[in-house]
Amino acid sequence: MNFTARAQAPTPRRQQATSVPADVRRPAQILRADTTRSGLQRPRSGTAADTSGLVRRGSTPDSLNVAAGARKGGVETTVKYAAKDSIRFVVGEKKAILYDAASVNYGEMDLKANRITVDYSNNLLTAEGTQDSTGKTRGRPVFKNGAETYQAGRINYNFKSKKGKIADAVTQQGEGYLHAETIKKNQFNEIYGRNGRYTTCNLEHPHFYINASKMKVIPGQKVVTGPFNLVIGGIPTPLGLPFGYFPSPSSTRASGLIIPTFGQSTDRGFFLRNGGYYWAANDNIGVRFTGDVYSGAGQQFGGWRGQAEMQYIKRYRYNGLLSFEFSSRPAERLLQEDGVTASGAVFRQPRSPKTLWLRWSHSPTPRPGGGRFSASVQAGSSDFNQQNSFEPRRFLTPAFSSTISYSKQLRNAPINYSLNLSQTQNTQTGEMSFVLPDATVQVARQYPYQWLGISPSGKFYEQLSFSYSLTGQNKVTNTQAARQLSGVPLLGGTNAGSVIPIKLENIATLLRNSQTGLRHDFQIQLGSYNVLKHINVSPAVSYNEVWYFKRLDYSFNPVAQAIRVDTTTSFNRLYTVSMGVNLGTNFYGTLVRKGTRKIQAIRHKVTPNISYQYAPNANPDYRQSLNLPLGTSLDGQGRLVDSRIFSRYEGFLYGTPAGQRQSQVSFSLQNAVEMKVRNKNDTTGTTPFNKVSLIDGLDFNTGYNFLADSLRLQPLSATFRTQVAKKLSINITASLDPYQRDTAGRTINKYLFDQQSRRLARLTSASLQMNYQFNPAQNPNKKSNVPRAVAPVNDPTLGNPNPINPYEDYVDFELPWEMTTGFSILYVDPGVRPSRGTYVRTRAFTTAALNLSGSVKLTSNTRVGYTTNYDFINKTPAFTSLDIFRDLHCWQITANWRPFSGYGQGYFVTIAAKSSLLQDLKLNRNRTFLNY
Repeated sequence: MNFTARAQAPTPRRQQATSVPADVRRPAQILRADTTRSGLQRPRSGTAADTSGLVRRGSTPDSLNVAAGARKGGVETTVKYAAKDSIRFVVGEKKAILYDAASVNYGEMDLKANRITVDYSNNLLTAEGTQDSTGKTRGRPVFKNGAETYQAGRINYNFKSKKGKIADAVTQQGEGYLHAETIKKNQFNEIYGRNGRYTTCNLEHPHFYINASKMKVIPGQKVVTGPFNLVIGGIPTPLGLPFGYFPSPSSTRASGLIIPTFGQSTDRGFFLRNGGYYWAANDNIGVRFTGDVYSGAGQQFGGWRGQAEMQYIKRYRYNGLLSFEFSSRPAERLLQEDGVTASGAVFRQPRSPKTLWLRWSHSPTPRPGGGRFSASVQAGSSDFNQQNSFEPRRFLTPAFSSTISYSKQLRNAPINYSLNLSQTQNTQTGEMSFVLPDATVQVARQYPYQWLGISPSGKFYEQLSFSYSLTGQNKVTNTQAARQLSGVPLLGGTNAGSVIPIKLENIATLLRNSQTGLRHDFQIQLGSYNVLKHINVSPAVSYNEVWYFKRLDYSFNPVAQAIRVDTTTSFNRLYTVSMGVNLGTNFYGTLVRKGTRKIQAIRHKVTPNISYQYAPNANPDYRQSLNLPLGTSLDGQGRLVDSRIFSRYEGFLYGTPAGQRQSQVSFSLQNAVEMKVRNKNDTTGTTPFNKVSLIDGLDFNTGYNFLADSLRLQPLSATFRTQVAKKLSINITASLDPYQRDTAGRTINKYLFDQQSRRLARLTSASLQMNYQFNPAQNPNKKSNVPRAVAPVNDPTLGNPNPINPYEDYVDFELPWEMTTGFSILYVDPGVRPSRGTYVRTRAFTTAALNLSGSVKLTSNTRVGYTTNYDFINKTPAFTSLDIFRDLHCWQITANWRPFSGYGQGYFVTIAAKSSLLQDLKLNRNRTFLNY
C-alpha cells in the first residue's frame, strides 16, 4: 500500500479500527508554512474530532504551529513526503516517521530511504536503511541536494541550517567518487570527511583509491586531503604524499598545471617531458603551454623543447587549432655507448640543433551567401619531425603541404573568386616552394540569348555559351635547376641543381628566383547535338592567354664559345587558340536467359568516344632562333653553323605554348559488364532483381597526331577495374608502345608490325593493385557479429555496472576480427641494353609489396591490432607495428611493439587510470631510439 501527500488535502476522517496503531495516519498530508485559516475545512457533522492537532478548531491551538495565525517556523516551503507502507505521526514530539520506500522533498533537497524521520521541532531529517530477515540492509539512504548526490548508511540533515552529517557516505565529485566513514556538510555545501577514500572507480568496492584520514571537498572545484597513500586491489602501498590536491571541475573547463612525464633518453640524459600549464581563457579559447627539458651529461645541457597550442571554437561559425613548437638540442651525442649507457639504439645525427614546426587548422561552418576562410598549415624545419615526433605518420612523411584560402560567391552575380596562399616542402631534400598569392576569378557559364530577353524555345542558338577564368600566381622556390642546354655550352652553367637555404640573408636571392604570371581561359561551347539519333556531337572553341613580365634572351659569346642567357624585364603576351569536336555514344549487348534463373540476364555496355583537336602554329616570337658557329651545315654565306631554337619562357610558371600546329584525333573505348541476379530476400515483388557489376571498367585510350614529324601514333593505355563480392578490388593498368627501339633503347619511327617478327605493340609499363577486406562482422548471421557484453564502463553513475556473462567465451568460439590486405606490383620495361661495364640494367619489377593491417578482439575487453608489409624486391619487412589494448574497468593497458629496425624500433607499455582527472597516475615503460 502506497501513501503519498497531496497539496491542500481536506481534513481526514478517523480511520476504522485496524491492527495499525491509532497514531498512524492515512493518507499523508502536505504541511505548508503559509496555510491560512480559510484554507482549512471544518469537519462535517458526525465526523470524529481530529486528534493530530493539524486542524485548528475554535480556541484549540495547532500543536505543529502550521495553522493560520501561528508564528513562522523553520519550514519555509512545501514539504512533500510519501511512503510505501505507512506514515506515523508522533504529535507530542512533532515528528513524522515514514516506513518503506520513503521519500521527502523540500526545495532542492530530495531524500529517499527505507525509513525517514522528520523532526519539526529540531528541523531535522534522519534517514537510514532497514534490515531484512537475512540481516542485509535494504533501502540505504540516497540524498540529493541540488547537483550533489550522496549514498550513505545513515543521514542526519538540518533543513533550516542546511548542515548535515552522513555516515558511510559515497558521493560523486566531478569524475571522482568520495567514500568516507563520516561526512559533515555545512551551509556552503562544503564537505569534510573522516577516514575517506577518493577514487575514479564507480564500484562499491573500488579497484583502487587514495586513502586519507582527513578530506575537504569544495564541490565543482577541488578535493584537498591530508597525508594519504595509494591502495590498489585492497593492498596498501607506500606510495603517497603529505597532502593531496585533486581538481574536480564541473562541466566547465578550468585552468591548471600539467604534470610532466619522467624518463631517460639514449643521448640527452634524464628528462621531464610534456609538463606545463593549461589556461582556459574563456568559453571559446583554450591555451596549452608544455615543454620538455633534458639534463644532459657533465657540464653540457641536454636541450629543451617548448610548445604553445591554442584551440578555439565559435559555435555555428568556425573552429581551429594553432600550434607552434621549438626545439633546441645538442648537435652531438652526449651519452656514449659504454657499459652503463649502452642502449643498442642507433644515434641519428641532427641536421640542425635548433628546429621549429608550425601547425594551423581552421574550419568554417558553411553559411549561405558568405565567404569561406579555411587553413591547413604544416610547415617548419626539415629535421623537426625526425628529431621530436613520436607519431609514425609525421616521422615517415617525406613531404608536407599547407594552404590558406578565402573564397566567395558574389550575390546576384555569376562571379566567384578565391585567394590562396600555399606552401610545399620536402623534408628529405630541403626543397620548399611558396605560391604567394594564387588568385582566381571565375565567371560561370553564360548564355547570350538570356541577355537579349529571348524566351527559351528549343532553338540551336540557345545552347551557345561561354565561361571565363583568370588565374594569377607568384611562385617562390628555393630550388635552382641545373643551368644547361642540350649539347651546347652555357656561360655560367651548372650540371646539378642546388637548394637555397631559407634564411633572412637569402631573401633577395629567393625573390630573384620567383616566377610570376597571369592566365586567361575562355571556353566557348557551341552546343550539343544528336546525329543519327544516337551519336552526340559537341563542338567547342578555346582561347588561352598567358601574361609574363620577363623573358629570356639568348646570345653567343665568341670568346667563351658558349651561349649567354639574359633575363630581361618586359610585358609579354602568349596566346593559343584551339578548336575541337567530340563524338560519343552508348550501345548495349544483352543476354537474357529464359525461364526463372538465379542469374537472369547479363548486359555489356560500350561507350566509344572520338575527339578531334586542332591548334594553329604558335607565334614565332615565343622562341628565338640562333645560328651557332659550332655545326657542320652551311648557311647562305657558306659558313658552318648549327641552327638552334630556344624558348624565351623556358621553366616559366605556365610554360610555353606548343610551337607547331596540332591536328590530333583521340580515341577512347569504355566497357562495363553487369548481371541481373534474382533477389532471394524479396517477398513483395517490388525488387525482384539486384544488379551486380562484373567489370566496373575496361578502358582503352590512344590518339594520332596528323601534323607530327614522327611518332604520330600515341601509346595505347589500358585500364581494368573490378570488384569481387564487394571485398576484393582489382585494378590493372598497362601502357603499350607500337614503335620499335634501336640498340640504345631509343624509340624510332618504325612500327613493330613492320619488323620480321610482327606484333602490334610492346608492353612498356604495367601495374597491379589488389585489396581485400576480411570482415566477418559484416555478415549479421555470423557468430562473430553477435553483440558481446562489453567491459563495464566507468561512467559517472552510482551503483554497480552491468555484470559480464561468465559463459560467453565458452559459447562463442568465433572472435570478432578484421583484416585488410593489399598487394601491389609495378613493371617497367628495362630496355634491350644488357648490363655491361659500369652500366647496370634496371629491374623489370621495381615494386612488389604486400600490406597487412587489422585487429582481433580476443575477449570482451582485449583487442590486438597490427600493421605490417613486406617488400619482395628488397626481401625485407618495412614498418611493422603491433598494438595491444586491455580494458581494466577503471584502468587500461596500452602497448605497442615495433620489432624491426628503422623508425621507432622498440616498445611502449603504459598502465594508467582511465579518468582524465588522474591522467598522471600511470606507469610507463618504453625502449626506442629516443629512450632507454
